[in-house]
Amino acid sequence: MFQSDGRPHGYAMSHVFDAWVLPPGAGLPNAPSLSLQSGATPMRYLDADPDWLGRVLDALVDSRAGLADRRASDLCAALGSVGERLLDPHDTLRMKALEYLPADSGLSTEMASVVLDGMARDWTEDRLRSLLDAEFADASCLDGFVEHRGRTSMAMGPGLSFQVVAGSVPGVGVSALIRSLLLKSPTLLKPGRGDSVLPVLFASALHEVDPGIAAALAVVYWPGGSEALENVALRRADAIVAYGGDETVAALRGRAPVTTRFVAYHHRTSVGVVGVEALEQPHATASAASVASAVAVFDQRGCVSPRLVFVEQGGTVSPRAFASLLAQSFADLESELPSGVLDPAEASALHQLRGTVELIAASDAGSESGAQIHHGGDASWTVIFDHGPTDPVGCLGRTVRVIPLMDVEKLPELLGRLGAHLQTVGAAGLGDRAKKLASSLGRAGVSRVVPFNQVPFPPPWWHHDGRSPLGDLVHWIDLESA
Repeated sequence: MFQSDGRPHGYAMSHVFDAWVLPPGAGLPNAPSLSLQSGATPMRYLDADPDWLGRVLDALVDSRAGLADRRASDLCAALGSVGERLLDPHDTLRMKALEYLPADSGLSTEMASVVLDGMARDWTEDRLRSLLDAEFADASCLDGFVEHRGRTSMAMGPGLSFQVVAGSVPGVGVSALIRSLLLKSPTLLKPGRGDSVLPVLFASALHEVDPGIAAALAVVYWPGGSEALENVALRRADAIVAYGGDETVAALRGRAPVTTRFVAYHHRTSVGVVGVEALEQPHATASAASVASAVAVFDQRGCVSPRLVFVEQGGTVSPRAFASLLAQSFADLESELPSGVLDPAEASALHQLRGTVELIAASDAGSESGAQIHHGGDASWTVIFDHGPTDPVGCLGRTVRVIPLMDVEKLPELLGRLGAHLQTVGAAGLGDRAKKLASSLGRAGVSRVVPFNQVPFPPPWWHHDGRSPLGDLVHWIDLESA
């Protein structure tokens, strides 16, 4: 999105998307840019080399002095103004995002709009101020020393942050760069393949709003596995934040200096639970619709996406009948928010999964407890009902398993084998049991228990994977007087 001198292009329609934004003075590599196909849109990326990336990092480090003089409230205002543009249906920035987002993310046009709304609402000035207020007793501690409860302290962000983001969910990259910039930390963001559009557009727009802040940000996509480039950033960064699968995170952690702060958001699994209080009609139909919506957003690619739904026995609507209601909800949702197109490997895996379950269901025919499958044919939604082990299905479109549960209090025990990777539990119909169950789920590894309609879009101040989204990145300086 930038010309050779580092200035942003305008938002004129283009057939090629340039997956980079550079700080002024960084320049471009000597090698020509490369391209790859992202859906129907060619994406161009820089043929970067370690020496060139080192110069980019030099430019970012040089920007720190100017960033340090900015007040946290000013950062909220500048960053928030870009977020608000992405919510304005008449703004060219939003139009540009929705032009490229479906091809970049693999989501349908309708779902891309829902995802953009859900993510960008947390990038507004009000929400960012609320994030600072939630993280710090007095957000002015980012601007200087403040006294609180008899202690005089200041919070300081990293001198240089390196953010490595997976491409499964669009918008995560923007949230990542916002977090480090709010802490006045110059940032190199390496976005994932399916999440390049929004960070690039956000950074480009930030140059228009506040060039001083934008000078502290570089967004550079390169294909995964480029260790020579990664190593340059890993050695230089004061803080590394890595989003991705366990192997990716482990590889980055293993090559980072032992003294460098490393924050990992590795692979996570989320589930749902429906208690008997939500299984009376018409509540059961409404509950099924809420579950379907939570599963459908991001086409099941998010860490927050429920892949297993446990349905308590003993309600008016049985777990098997609930699976049928869930299937109907998916079918209804398909006309409003159609699922995206699976790539050939995903489509093949889904076809095999459906075939396997259909064979099992045929052998169980006539048994009330036997397996059952509902699916959308060419649409990816698939509902599997069975009593099998609590293994989550793969990330194959809108695929979810419904598992009957004798008593919701048994859920933490059933999830024990997933403990290291548990994250969100969507919940309905728990009544007075909710707090006690949430406490037990927390001991099992869960970090978030919420109603299904809140599952897809956590607020910016949520304890991400049970931790502090900003507090994990700052270090504190205490000032003591004689």
